[in-house]
Amino acid sequence: MRVLVACEESQRVCIAFREKGHEAYSCDILDCSGGHPEWHIKDDVLKILNPYFVREVGLGIWFRTEDFERHFVDKWDLIIAHPPCTYLSNAGARHLYKGGKLNYERYLQGIEAKKFFMKLYSCEYADKICVENPIPSKIYGLPKYTQMIQPYEYGHLYTKRTCLWLKGLPNLQPTNIIEPIGTFCPSGSYSGKHNEKHKGLFTKDRAKQRSKTFEGIAKAMAEQWG
Repeated sequence: MRVLVACEESQRVCIAFREKGHEAYSCDILDCSGGHPEWHIKDDVLKILNPYFVREVGLGIWFRTEDFERHFVDKWDLIIAHPPCTYLSNAGARHLYKGGKLNYERYLQGIEAKKFFMKLYSCEYADKICVENPIPSKIYGLPKYTQMIQPYEYGHLYTKRTCLWLKGLPNLQPTNIIEPIGTFCPSGSYSGKHNEKHKGLFTKDRAKQRSKTFEGIAKAMAEQWG
């Protein structure tokens, strides 16, 4: 199976599919931190989302991985995307209003984020698509998510509500449900309202920490969707 993991520099999902024998690639505008540049495409994912006609080989997609090797696929069988959630997340909705008035600049940034989200979700050339994001702000009118998952359902000790928008895929099933000990990377406002025991874990570098897929969830995706 040819798998594209969009907006992923950690390579956790990519590596999980590679371990199952699939031709998987991560793609991000950042360098990869997962240790496999030969599986990482450092570029705008929209450039390699849809196939185009190449005279020598027909319809398909050419791209280079971070080790400068050139690759060709005729299409993607599965796309798993983690688009940026800074402006779409419900957790950041409080920044939309200042003094009771709409922060129009931030609202427009959210509209652009929605356009990017929908280009991934609406790709016509992949049979199977998963887009992952936190609970979105209602103001942007994203499609209803298919399911919500939690890290503690896949063997991790934390809560972190994550929504999945699925096309051509079954719901992801829990693999190891355990008792959570706290919230993973909660918002600043959440942490400020709670004591040391309940304010959450890993409250520094929230954006970077929250962007990484838990290994248990990545493994479940590879096992159940691969």
